[in-house]
Amino acid sequence: MMQLIKPRILIGDDHGMIRSGVSLLIQMEIGDYVIGEADSCSKVMAQLHKNSYTHLILDIIFADGNSLEILHNIKRLYPALKIMMFSMQPFEIHNETFRKMNITWYLSKTSDNPIVIKSLTDFLNNTKVINDNMQVVSTINPFKSLTSRELQVLHYMLNGLGTKMISTTLNLKMNSVSTLKKRIYEKTNSTSFKSLIDLCTLYKLSF
Repeated sequence: MMQLIKPRILIGDDHGMIRSGVSLLIQMEIGDYVIGEADSCSKVMAQLHKNSYTHLILDIIFADGNSLEILHNIKRLYPALKIMMFSMQPFEIHNETFRKMNITWYLSKTSDNPIVIKSLTDFLNNTKVINDNMQVVSTINPFKSLTSRELQVLHYMLNGLGTKMISTTLNLKMNSVSTLKKRIYEKTNSTSFKSLIDLCTLYKLSF
């Protein structure tokens, strides 16, 4: 009989209380597994390189960037790694990006404990794909049409970076960043930066 590999879990989140809470919940309710932690995109990559993890529980927003920037490399370097996105971000905004990368697990941080425990149990036991807690905000959410790259640019826009700094950070040409910013305004029907921020607040899109 083939011996099942015991999960080795990395929790990537920039809030220590959340990492500790998820870790404790897993240990108390699901199983005594090896669990590592990382509080930034760069540390997630470093931990994955250093240790042989089987499962990654990953937030979207970090202090040093957006995990959408590293997901392609993670999928390329660690194709067998199981990934669950664990975020406050509305699922539908990132649905298309996750689908293209074959990431089939998403759990909202606003979920009740029983849902979190069930979803994590299914995820770690590889018994199910896509849990039932994909909380869709609205079918007319103006951000759902944004591409992965546009969401990355939006992240830095809302964090106060100008075109030049976004260009440097994402390794893009300045005219490419300008085009992406224009598309963001057009797709969200925002006439100003303030209206864009107000829209993010309305649809609970935090960066």
